[in-house]
Amino acid sequence: MVIDPQWQRINGTEECACADGSDYFYWVREGDPDKLVFYLQGGGACFSEASCSFANGNFDPNADESDPFDNPQFWSGIFDFDNPLNPLADHSFVVALYCTGDVHVGNNTQAYSSDLTVRHNGFINASTALQTASDRFDDASEVIVAGTSAGSAAAPLYAGLAADLFPEAEIAVVADASGAYPSVPAVNAAIGALWGAFSVVPDWPVNEGIQPPEWGLPELSIQAGKHALRIRFSRYDNAFDNTQVFFASLAGFDASRLDELMALNEMRIEEAGVTQASFTAPGRAHGILPRSSLYDLEVEGVSFLDWITRFLEGEEVDDVTCVDCS
Repeated sequence: MVIDPQWQRINGTEECACADGSDYFYWVREGDPDKLVFYLQGGGACFSEASCSFANGNFDPNADESDPFDNPQFWSGIFDFDNPLNPLADHSFVVALYCTGDVHVGNNTQAYSSDLTVRHNGFINASTALQTASDRFDDASEVIVAGTSAGSAAAPLYAGLAADLFPEAEIAVVADASGAYPSVPAVNAAIGALWGAFSVVPDWPVNEGIQPPEWGLPELSIQAGKHALRIRFSRYDNAFDNTQVFFASLAGFDASRLDELMALNEMRIEEAGVTQASFTAPGRAHGILPRSSLYDLEVEGVSFLDWITRFLEGEEVDDVTCVDCS
C-alpha cells in the first residue's frame, strides 16, 4: 500500500495500547497551523464477554494501517481534501484511531473471562494524540474537535481538554452520530466501572463532587460546556440510526423512539445552560463526517454542508429537524 505522504503515522507511547495489547498509532496531516481538527474515530463499543470478543465482538481490537477503515486517506467527507467545497480542506488534522471498545474514555484492564482480557485504554491513547496536537500546533487559533459514532460520544470531553491545552483558541465540537444515548445512573456506573471511565474525569472545578452514576454521555457536553464557556457545540444524527438503536438496546435502553431520546438529551444539555446546535436527518444511516453524503444531504430545504460550514465559521445556526423522519 502507498501511504499518502501528507499523512504521517505516529506511534503511541509505551503507555498506549489497543484492546488486544497490540501497538497503538494515530495520524497527523499538516495543513494551516492556525486551524486544527482533532478527530476521534468511531467503531463500536463493548461491555461483556460476547460484545468484547476479539474474534466476533462489536469493535475492532487493534489498528492496522493497511485496513482502509484505519487509514484516513481512504475516507471521504471532511477528509476529501481535493474537494473545493470541503470547509476543512486547508486545516491541519490529528486523527485518534479507536481500538479499545470504550468510546475513548477507558482506563482499565478488564478480564471478561479466563480467556478474554481487554485493555480499555482509550483515554490514554486519545489524550496522547491530543497532546501531540498541542505540541505540533500550539499556536492554533481555531480548534475543531470532531468524532463519528464512538468518537462522537467522547468529542465534548476532548473539547474541554483542548480548551485547557489551547487557552486562546476558539473551540468547536462536531459530534456525529451519538446523540441518542441517555444518561441512566445505573448504566453509567456499571459500564463506567468496566471501562475505568470515572478515573479520568478531569480535575475541573465544575466536576467537584460528581459521582460515577452522574458521569454519562450527556454530562460530557454539560461539564465541558460549563468548564470552558467558549466551546461551541453541534451534533448530527439520523433520527432512526440503526447503529445507535443496536447499541442503545445492548446497553439496556428503550430505543424504540430514538428520535425522542435525541430530543430529550438535547433538552437536558440545554437546560444545564449549554447550547447545542443540532441537525437531525431522516432514516437509519450512521454518521456523515467521513462520508461523501456530507456534500449532498438536504433536510427541510437546508443543506447540511451549508449548515456545518456556517457553524464552523462561527455563525449561529438554527436547529434542523426532519418532519417526516422515516
